[in-house]
Order: sequence, then C-alpha cells, then structure tokens
Amino acid sequence: MTFKIVWARALAAPELLWLAAIAVPSAAVGGIAYFGQPLDTTIDDFFGPGTQPGDLVDPIRGVDECLACHGNYDEEHEPYRPWAASMMGQASRDPLFHAALTIANQDAAFAGDMCLRCHAPNGWLEGRSTPTDGSMLAGVDLEGINCNFCHRMVDPDHTPGVDPAIDVDILAALDHVPTEPHTGHFVIDPHDRRRGPYDLGDFPYHTWEVSPFHSSSQMCATCHDVSNPVYERQPDGSYLPGALDAPASSHSPYDQFPIERTYSEWLESSFADGPIDLGGRFGGDQTAVSSCQDCHMAESAGQGCFFGEQRPELSTHHLRGGNTWMLEAIRNLYPDAETGLTDESVARAIQGSVDLLQAASDTTLSQDGSDLVVRVTNYSAHKLPTGYPEGRRMWLNVRFFDEGGTLIDERGAYDQTTAELTTGDTKVYEAKLGISTAVAPTVGKPAGESFHFALNNEWLKDNRIPPMGFTNAGFDAVQAAPVAYAYADGQHWDDTAYVIPAGADRADVTLYYQTASKEYIEFLRDENVTDSNGQIMYDQWLLAGMGPPVVMDQMSLQLTVDCPADTNNDGIVSPQDFNAWIIAFNTQSPDCDQNGDGQCSPQDFNAWIINYNNGC
Repeated sequence: MTFKIVWARALAAPELLWLAAIAVPSAAVGGIAYFGQPLDTTIDDFFGPGTQPGDLVDPIRGVDECLACHGNYDEEHEPYRPWAASMMGQASRDPLFHAALTIANQDAAFAGDMCLRCHAPNGWLEGRSTPTDGSMLAGVDLEGINCNFCHRMVDPDHTPGVDPAIDVDILAALDHVPTEPHTGHFVIDPHDRRRGPYDLGDFPYHTWEVSPFHSSSQMCATCHDVSNPVYERQPDGSYLPGALDAPASSHSPYDQFPIERTYSEWLESSFADGPIDLGGRFGGDQTAVSSCQDCHMAESAGQGCFFGEQRPELSTHHLRGGNTWMLEAIRNLYPDAETGLTDESVARAIQGSVDLLQAASDTTLSQDGSDLVVRVTNYSAHKLPTGYPEGRRMWLNVRFFDEGGTLIDERGAYDQTTAELTTGDTKVYEAKLGISTAVAPTVGKPAGESFHFALNNEWLKDNRIPPMGFTNAGFDAVQAAPVAYAYADGQHWDDTAYVIPAGADRADVTLYYQTASKEYIEFLRDENVTDSNGQIMYDQWLLAGMGPPVVMDQMSLQLTVDCPADTNNDGIVSPQDFNAWIIAFNTQSPDCDQNGDGQCSPQDFNAWIINYNNGC
C-alpha cells in the first residue's frame, strides 16, 4: 500500500485556521486519497457541459473590487452586505456543506466535484476543486457565489436581439453547450464583462452588458436543480449506474437521478406562467410575483451603487432562504474580517429568513365533529419545504388544553433539550431518499432509507406540499411527483385531522420548519472516517442550540363539545330535546344512545337526564 499526503483545512477553533498533513491509503486514481468507495467513479463521471476549468481569460475577481462602489452606503439596498450575510455569499464556508462533501467523496470517488461546482464555482473554474474535498480552495474561492461570478454568467439559450451579441461567440467556443441548466452547468464570460438588467449608458468604470438572463428563474436553475449523473433513468423509471469512468450518456436533468428539483417545481407551477398577486406577501414593492428573484431578491426603490441613480425596481441582494442559524456557525469558524459578516447584518439576515418562512404558508384550523382539521396552504412557488432534502422538514405540533388551561394531550412534540421529534402522531412534511435492493449489493450499503446522497437512487417518500398550479402529470415529467402520498391536480394545501381528546376545550397548533434534523447531523458526524468536518458540524450544531426549529405559523381554536343531550341537534339544550329523545328511542335511532355504550336502551333515559342537568 502506498500513501499520499493530503492537505486538509482544519477548523477546530474560531480564531485558528491551519493546514495539516495526514497520511491516508492512496487510491489508484490521482487527486485525494480515497478509502475504497462503494462506487469506483472518476472525475469524468461528474462531467457537465458549459465553461470548464482553464477556459477563463480573466479570473473571477474578488468582492473587494466590488466593495468600493457597491457596499457600505445602504445596508438595505446595497449589494455587498446583504450578499455577504446570505448563504450564497457563504456557500463555500458552510460547515454543513463541508460535512456532506466529505461523505459524498467517501461514497463515490470525485463526487465532490459535483458539489464544488455550485458551492465554490470560483475555485472550480480555476482548477482548485481537485482534490474534490475542497482542501485547495483559498482566497476568492471561499467567497461562495460571488459578485463577479454571477454577473459574468451567460444565458446558454441565446436569444438574438435580446441577449448580448457577444454571447454567440462565447457559446460557439464551447465544446459542450448546456441545453437544460442544472447541477452547475454554467456558462461564464471568459472576459470580465459584467452583466445585469440595466443599460448603464456611458459608464467608464468596467465593461458591461445588458442581460435579461439575470432577472430570470432560468439563471437560478443552474444550481437549484441538482442531479446525480452516475445514475441513469431506466425504461421502467428506476435509476441504475451508467457506464463508469465516462460522462453521462445524457446531460438532461430528467435522464439523471433527481436530488433537488426546486427550479422544476417552479417551472410546473402557476408562477412560471406569469405574476400572481399575493398582496406583497414576500416583501418589496411588488404585490405580484413570478420569478425566483421576485421573492428571494424582493424589489424596492434604491441605488445599486453609491453614486448610481435611484432605481424604482432594484433587486435587493438579501437572497433570503430558510436557514436561520448557519451564519452564526460560520462566524465561529471564520473571522468577520474574512466573511464580511457583522452583528447587524447577521441579525437582519436571520430575521429576513424567518419572515420568508412565515410568508410561505398559512395555517387554518376548523372543527369537524370530533376532529380538529389543520390545513397548511403553500404560497411559495415551489414545494414546501423544497431544496436539499436530507434532514430538512416541516411539521405540525398540536396541543390540546382543558377549560382550566392544563395541557391534556400533545401531538408532534419536539424536545428542545434533545432535539428529538415525536413523528408517529403528527404530519411531518419531508422527502426521504434511499438505496434500492438492485443497487445495494453494488454500493455495499443496506437497501432502504439513507442519507448517502451520492449513493441514493430512489425516493421513498415525498409529501411536501406542492405550489399553485400543481398537476400530477407535470410534476411527474420533471421527477418531482409526490411519493407515498397523493395530491389532487390544483391542490396546493394539505389537511390533517386530529381526534380531539375528551375534555379538550382549546387547541393550539404550531407549524415548524427545521433545516437539519438531529438524525442527519449525527449521521454526518458518525459516518465520517476521513476528516473532522462531521465533528465540526456537530459541535456548531450544539452551539447553535441544536439547530432549533423556526415557527412558521401559530394558530389557536376554541373547541365546541358535542352535546349528547341536544337530541334534536339544534345547538340548544332544552325540554324539546326530551321529546326528540323519546322519538329516537322508539325508532331506535343512534341519537338515543346517551351513555356511549353503542346501544339504545332504557338506561339511556337516566343518562339523558344527567346530561341535561349538566347543561349538555
């Protein structure tokens, strides 16, 4: 056995970053030393069309070059500080990403290349994503999806007279042009020509191009539909490994195994057909929303540059998502001078994420006889929740109280001290992936539910709530159909019935969202046999209060008690109910049963008297 030196960045203390050399068994292929992965893949298995490492003439510029004009003048509208306090700005520092990256590389050699394309595109383009554990990333690479990268993106689907004319030459120079954007199949202008939705006129400070692409959801599709190219779709709809040590036979996302389908969910929603007026639910000055940017980069009047003109519809760069605690973990691991984070910007970002989550749904309560019915309605433009499925969930907590305010029953209880959720008695909205029986022997893992996303090849559950405009045929076509659950065409809500316990006077219902479950965090720690990334993530999770769930909705309902003495069911207990009871007794109607024994007998007369005297 030979050994190679692998350089790994250790982040064991907030104030200390260092490089450590470790000796590990070397695989037969170059790059990072692997540990005999279940899938003997190579870098070629994860090839994607578009701009490739080494194609750029001008390197990706760092944010310091943008900061002078686009930062530190208006925290709400300037691009810099909101971007820095987003998970886009911190994508390559995210400890959850690094922990998952390690597991992916352990499971399938070079699988990390697929992850680094989107989380560290600057380093990927510069060739520093090999080895695929991210250990060579440095400087601009750690700025995640930074200004220069985004504003040099080119629409792969060129429209003459709409997109910049120079893009024809850029696309023609590529060996492989992406036809359906996903999994980091991006095209980047090799020269530093910065693109955006506005005509800058006679602007001397940097070259620019007007780009409608930057206001479109298609741009977001580049990294918000994710597929595993190792698994290819079979005629029966299953997924099996394709030929290894070679690019996938098809680069369409719908021919590969789906990991995330956020863009495709939007594409098959009503929002893709045009703006829907939600009354300003998602902030900004727009009441009607359509694109990803409309909700995640809500428009309002402001200046995109400290000396620029006031624009009535400036897309803010808050890039809000669902994560409310990872920024604090990043601050523990990296100095603010490197991340650009501050107390104020992080607090604003966290509140923005909470606001977005709370705007995404409405919860309503009703009583149907002896059942409490909880309806959750999805107002987002994709499934709720959406995105990376592992450990991500939303659930209903239902608490019943008696007249004195004493808790008498609880469903979906979450223990804040252990981060454990009782799942068997409530609705949990989530997706669960796994390994099929056909593939399990190949990858050396047991069949069934699994967090090994690089090895998973089947969906076992997906009851996440679809968006407006949902159709089963449309979502099936983009590999996003419900699994082990059913929604009718057009249904963008879900109802759950809970049996009301005896003595209940009030029900309190809370809809919670959680980025990562305890089970997933422990998996990242326990399955890691390569480095300390899993332990680092676990430690930060503990420091963050074990990734506490976010309250999306809270509702309360005063319950009405079904009164047996109201025999004629007019809502009033009165002497007329006695005559109604006599009729029920003579006809052997179920309304005669007053003592709850399921029979209609003379004993029910005494029970009716007792119920009547008790006011029921």
